[in-house]
Amino acid sequence: MSVALAAARRPRLDLEAPLAPEHEQIVRDTLPLVGAHIEQIAPVFYRRMFTAHPELLRDTFNRGNQAQGAQQKALASSVATYATLLVTPDAPSPRELLSRIGHKHVSLGITEDQYGIVHEHLMAAIVEVLGEDAVTAEVAGAWDAVYWHMARTLISFETEMYADAGVEAGDVFREAVVVRRTEESSRVVSFDLAAPEGAEPLREFLPGQYISVGVVLPDGARQLRQYSLSDAPGEGRWRITVCREHGLDGTPDGEVSTWLHENLGEGDRLQVTLPAGDLTLDTASTDPVVLVSAGIGVTPMLGMLRHIAAAQPEREVRVLHADAHAADAALVRELAETVAALPEEAPSRLDLWFSRSADGAPVLPGHGQTRSRVSAGRMEITAEHLPDGAEMYLCGSSAFLQGAREQLRRVGADEERVHFELFSPNDWLLPGC
Repeated sequence: MSVALAAARRPRLDLEAPLAPEHEQIVRDTLPLVGAHIEQIAPVFYRRMFTAHPELLRDTFNRGNQAQGAQQKALASSVATYATLLVTPDAPSPRELLSRIGHKHVSLGITEDQYGIVHEHLMAAIVEVLGEDAVTAEVAGAWDAVYWHMARTLISFETEMYADAGVEAGDVFREAVVVRRTEESSRVVSFDLAAPEGAEPLREFLPGQYISVGVVLPDGARQLRQYSLSDAPGEGRWRITVCREHGLDGTPDGEVSTWLHENLGEGDRLQVTLPAGDLTLDTASTDPVVLVSAGIGVTPMLGMLRHIAAAQPEREVRVLHADAHAADAALVRELAETVAALPEEAPSRLDLWFSRSADGAPVLPGHGQTRSRVSAGRMEITAEHLPDGAEMYLCGSSAFLQGAREQLRRVGADEERVHFELFSPNDWLLPGC
């Protein structure tokens, strides 16, 4: 492992002291009311905030998620869930929730002053929806305390992350140059990135992390999207793999993915941010690893697998991946070749499922043929014999992750060893949901 990678650490997230008893009781008493209206509060909050600060919708928030209502639902769930965790005895710690939010904020360059903007319009939205009779001064004070309890914890965590990266708060944007473009499938393209000539090399990262990419669209908006780093750390290069998103049920196609597919080629420059993300491989451990993914969720899993192949080839790894059509599945051949290249004495294995067609699936060369399998249909984790004591990493759509986690529960997997990521606002993954 490189010195830079060894130094890339996971910052500690320290929680504030509990709420004051009087605030805790009021929050407990009013949670049913706020919870019942939170999905009405969220759109009012965004309407008010974007009216006062249109630059946030144009340059920071995901316009696609806003159009679909997904981001609003995620925010509503996170606020309500955080309040619930604060006032419920023996509730799970909110660290997991806050860590996921904090990493995303750092990847977007969020700064402390923006918390004040959110506070102003969120509290105004609560009053607008519930009415002044329900939101008395005491109730407003209690929910104000919840918000700032959450905000101060995140600000402290994010400040530490910025300091660890050696940058000022929010100063995460850099330029990268595309040194290679690879067509992985009809809908998926990989871009290998490097620093411009004469600039500081791109930062090291932990296997599983992501970056944000900024694109200026034809209407002048700068939209940001997160893409996992799909190769192992090293040599000052990053690789992102982008699936072109097609809109469903009348929603627009993905703005940023479409632009990248249609406009970005070798030699072009791209605005990127420093690596972030808390779904990361424990590179100091020798415990077995199980990588579970579907579709484009393969990207962080492949980055972890490539690191294991380069730095820990003797470590046992099980790769479980599901896709639709074998002939058009992105990065599956690279998965197969990486597993096939692992030492024979490493009891590693690749299992692939294709729900629509397995025709054209890759064949692993040499000894790899004896430890790979291709199946038609949906992934069945409950039929697999997974290694004892394994760390399990999951990535895919919301529906896939819900199903995969349920299957792991049925086989008795230790939930403390199950780690997950998905590429959409993940309200259902928040503790307590």
